[in-house]
Amino acid sequence: MEKSKNFEDLLVWQKGHQFVLEVYKITKQFPKEEIYGLTSQFRRAAVSITANVAEGYKRISNKEKLRFYNIAQASLEECKYFLILARDLEYTNQFKILNDLINEVSKMLNVYCRSILNYSNS
Repeated sequence: MEKSKNFEDLLVWQKGHQFVLEVYKITKQFPKEEIYGLTSQFRRAAVSITANVAEGYKRISNKEKLRFYNIAQASLEECKYFLILARDLEYTNQFKILNDLINEVSKMLNVYCRSILNYSNS
């Protein structure tokens, strides 16, 4: 397996970035009164996912890497709630697409973390 040269090579980052772009698209359609509320929070949480994957990538110790990837996982859960809220407020009809992306990124991140843990324990 070829080693990645930068965080952009990581499939989990690529899929997370795709999610961020989708969040920006759907939040453009949110009511203007949400600009400093749900729109802002949803976007910041989404960006936090890929930003923490990128930051964790350059960390030297596996413990530090895992800390940043765990923050990314927490941001994913935050986004999951914001997506549920947006659906329930009838701000979007894109729930399934974004929810599937969240679940895919979450699974990838979990696998990535487990591989780091297994490497650390070997």
